[in-house]
Order: sequence, then C-alpha cells, then structure tokens
Amino acid sequence: MRKYELDTVENQAFVREVGERLLSFGRAFPSPGGGSYYLGDDGTPWKERPRETWITSRMCHVYGIGSMMGYDGADALADAALEGLLGELRDTEHGGWYAGRTADGGILPTKQCYAHAFVILAATTAILAKRPRSEELLKEALTTYDQYFWDEELGLSKDTWNTEFSECDSYRGLNANMHSVEAFLAVTDATGDVTYRKRAERIITRVIGWARNNDWRIPEHFNEAWEPQLELNRDKPDDPFKPYGATPGHGIEWARLITQWAAATYGEQSECAKDYYRIAKNLYRRAMEDAWNADGAPGICYTTGWDGKPIVHDRMHWTLAEAINTSATLYRVTEEDCFAKDYQMLMEYLDTYVLDHEHGSWYHQLNEKNELLGTVWPGKSDLYHAFQATLIPYNPLVGVSIAAVIAKHPKVK
Repeated sequence: MRKYELDTVENQAFVREVGERLLSFGRAFPSPGGGSYYLGDDGTPWKERPRETWITSRMCHVYGIGSMMGYDGADALADAALEGLLGELRDTEHGGWYAGRTADGGILPTKQCYAHAFVILAATTAILAKRPRSEELLKEALTTYDQYFWDEELGLSKDTWNTEFSECDSYRGLNANMHSVEAFLAVTDATGDVTYRKRAERIITRVIGWARNNDWRIPEHFNEAWEPQLELNRDKPDDPFKPYGATPGHGIEWARLITQWAAATYGEQSECAKDYYRIAKNLYRRAMEDAWNADGAPGICYTTGWDGKPIVHDRMHWTLAEAINTSATLYRVTEEDCFAKDYQMLMEYLDTYVLDHEHGSWYHQLNEKNELLGTVWPGKSDLYHAFQATLIPYNPLVGVSIAAVIAKHPKVK
C-alpha cells in the first residue's frame, strides 16, 4: 500500500497525522514545577510516579521541535519543560541535574550521564526554537558534563555519580555514550562548535571496534577499565536500561548516528562517508537478521544472546521507531531499494500493531504475539522516539540533527 511507501504523498500524509496526534496526546505532561509527569495510555498524568529529568528533557526537545513547526500550544509546553529543567530538577547545591523528583518532591538519587545527555539535547533544541533561557541551560549542561562525565583521555563518558558528585560508580555503559553522541552532534548543529562532533567521532570509533570484534553485536556493559561485561544482568534480561546480551535496537540506532556523523563530517557522498555507511549497514543488517520476525511473528525482539538467538521476545516501541529512522536514512545515502522496502514493512507493522488508533500514541511494549504488555514500559513515558520517527525519514539533510533541520525547514514533516 502506498500509505507505507517512503516518499509517496500517502505516506507523507500518514506520518504527518501520526506526528500531530502524538503532540496532541502528550499535552498534559507538565507538572506545576515543570517536571514531566509519566502519562497513562490515554494521556492522563500518573502523578504518583517520579518526574524524571531524562523524560522532561525529551518532552522539551519534542515540543521545541513542535514549536518550530508551528504546532498550537507547543511554545508553552516547551517552556514548561524548560522551567522544570531550570527549576525543580536542577541541583543548585552540588551542580547538575537530579535523576528526578519523587511524587512528594523528594530527590531521586544519583547523577546520570544518560539524563545529562538529554538535558544537552533539550537545550540545543530550545536554542534553535528561540525559547527563553535556553542558552543558559546549555552552558550549564555542557559545563557539568565536561567536568563530571567526559573522560578526555579515553574519549568516552562515565555513567553514574552519587548525588553529591563525590563518588563515581565503576559501571560504564554504551547507552549513555550513544545518547551523548546524539547530544554532541546537536551541540555542533546549534552552536557551530565542532569540538563536540569530534568527541562524537572518538566514541563512534571505539564502538565500531567493539562491534567489529563481536560479529556486529555491540557489547553494552563495561567495567571501570572499559572491559566488556558480556554476562552482566543474565538474571535480569529485560532490564529497561541494562538488559543482558545484545540489544538490536541499539545496533540499529548506532547505525543511524554513525551515518549522520559521517555525512556531517565528510560530506554525504564522499568516499570516507561511504566507508562508514558500510559499517552502518553491517550494524543494521545484523540487528534485523537477528531480531526481526525471529520467533515467527513480525516485530523486533528486545534482546538476543551473543549467538543472535532471541532472549527477551517483547517488542519495544523505541526499537521500531529507530528501525524506521535508520532504514529511511540508509536509503537516503545509499539509494538501495532494500532499505526502502524495510521502511515500508516497518510502517505497515506500526499501523497494524503499535499505533493506538483510539488515543493517538504508540503502545510501548508488546509481547511475542504482539499483544499489549506493561511489565517493562507501562503507560507512556514520553514521545521522543515515536515523534522523531515521523520526522527523520523525511530529513533532507542527513548529516545534521533533526531539530536543526526543522529550524531551517520548519514545514518539513
């Protein structure tokens, strides 16, 4: 059906409708202090849950883009999230950002690289959207990140500190580094400072080496010496942030980020960029071969073992969103029909199983039979992955972050 085919009028209309419904669905996220409420399946805030920094940052990013696109009310929603990041979620005593606030206003312990990367992303989008105090937010976020998380000697980021920034956990992880790459690329796009794009290169180089040596299945967990911990969380395989084994969705996401970085650094059709596109294709294909339809039903399994066999068969919405983005991005730079066909397949799956046609959001977790499940991700934490999947496939400038594209082409959907 042309509804699912990339670049058809029907598909453009479909993704535009999906994006607009997502923006409408999430409107009730701001708490009085600006921190983002977790949302239920119908968009009603779950006020008994914590208001977390990473979620608030993502909603700031989403509605900052919505503001640039002229979505009604997006300015105020982006500003509400900014208020949360500059207010109740900010640690004025020790610096940086709390992991979040409890329902009664208490502090969630630890300072997370993952959350701070999203604060940077939110700030860059807010700058492009010309939202108030956004430059102040970015300056503080980069200062904090540089002081506590970035390891200049190794070219990688540390993961977690205690609340006081006095003790760093020995765990090192690639999830935080992946979103740091995304944030660093956005900083260069928003400010012109290429230092951060060069940082992204250092992380990407290490990741490619680990992936190449592991049959393109990326190790996720490491110790303080950056030695892979391939057996971590074997007894907790569906952990939302540190699952055991390979995470195909991350292989797919890294493929897109590597493609965007290479296009931005070397030029979209340069020979150097094409070398990295081949690496990105290896990552994407390994993940899809391992995880798509691996158990006799459509969908991408959450995790696999190091042999490529599925372990957690659940389908997470973010994995689908990233596959939609990456298949389209690889098609843009290679013009290989297989990626356009994958995009069509993934969009049909989205429409059939993952879209909540009643309330306008995406189901965040399905089981191996594509039935609704809420053991890892009940309700709707945020709109970030899903909303970007309505924009990145029609990104006319592959080498830059999506907020920067929208800033230059606000009518692009």
